[in-house]
Amino acid sequence: MVYVSDLTAAAAPLWEAPTPAGPISWTQEVPGSKSITNRALILAALADTPSTLVGALRSRDTDLMMDAIAALGANVDINGTTVRISPRELRGGRVECGLAGTVMRFVPPLAALASGIVEFDGDEQARSRPMHTMLNALRDLGIEITGESLPFSLVGGTITGNEVTIDASASSQFVSGLLLAGARYPNGLTVRHRGAKVPSTPHIDMTLDMLRLAGVTTRTSDNTVWTVAPGTIAGRTWHIEPDLSNATPFLAAAAATGGTMRIPHWPETTTQPGDAMRDILATMGCTVSYNYGVLAVTGPNTALHGVDLDLSDIGELTPTIAALAALAQSPSTLRGIAHLRGHETDRLAALAAEINNLGGLCTELPDGLHIEPAPLRGGIWRSYADHRMATAGAIIGLTIPGVKVENIATTAKTLPGFAAMWEAMTSG
Repeated sequence: MVYVSDLTAAAAPLWEAPTPAGPISWTQEVPGSKSITNRALILAALADTPSTLVGALRSRDTDLMMDAIAALGANVDINGTTVRISPRELRGGRVECGLAGTVMRFVPPLAALASGIVEFDGDEQARSRPMHTMLNALRDLGIEITGESLPFSLVGGTITGNEVTIDASASSQFVSGLLLAGARYPNGLTVRHRGAKVPSTPHIDMTLDMLRLAGVTTRTSDNTVWTVAPGTIAGRTWHIEPDLSNATPFLAAAAATGGTMRIPHWPETTTQPGDAMRDILATMGCTVSYNYGVLAVTGPNTALHGVDLDLSDIGELTPTIAALAALAQSPSTLRGIAHLRGHETDRLAALAAEINNLGGLCTELPDGLHIEPAPLRGGIWRSYADHRMATAGAIIGLTIPGVKVENIATTAKTLPGFAAMWEAMTSG
């Protein structure tokens, strides 16, 4: 894991976060969901007929996933945000994971079905991200693996088991990755969890929902046991929802400035964790409405309220919420997110360091953060090559002049063009 002390503020170019003259009023189109896009790509590579993704996200993470399934044999035809996948017999190859958790955790179970050796590597930071849970699970299923983290290699085509017991308390991606490929294993797959609470369970719900849409029979019990029956995976057309987690910084802009943000095409029902931001913003004092597919948020005329939240199911929203909490006029406690220490960086240490560097009062807890009101000042906000850290700095810069975000380009991991969108919004 990369810790705060390992990095220097001058590691990358600085972007001065814009501070608007008054409340923003804006409508922001948001590109497709990374989580849905990358799940759909895995299912398409395993399907028995071609699939088409409509509205797919084009970002570093999703492009890496497209490259990965192509390296293993799938034919990938890209036309803007429409991607057509023609499945082929899976073969050995080399997979570049970058810093994408979905690639490093979803592709190895897929590669277990390939004929030949598959090699995996990624960014330097990715080499310290937890992988032993997935690799040991595949070993238990009969797969020969060399290595304990990136880089590693596996020999595909040797699946002998149909049940694994894992500790998924570090990431729900271990469960999702196994389930996505499990239907094509000779006898299906049952995944049992033993350990502390699995974080981000809405992402497992998303996986199960998409498997069922592709014709796979699934069963679950108490969010600790999941089964996929053996069988085919149907090729289909996947209509990708907007990425609601990527929408949350824009909603936060309304909250921070007392303005209004409108996000079109917000799904009425969804398995995306980002949908929870509606209720969180209302708790912080915002007015939230939903009409004809448009979600609108208006920030309060007075100060934002602090919150006391268990974010274990929606940990990816923590940087956005922590940024707003640093601007609030009452304390906040964010709990249930110890697993964020194993994300792109140690997000708890990083958030505490950067909020405090701007004059804030943020304390790390064993499983979260406590943030007290404090007058903030401008300064350098380090991103740690973490897209959500970068957007958190941009949020604080909305009301605190002189915030300079290091390496804003890291947002291309899931939202290319973020800086231009943000600048257009603030100049409105």
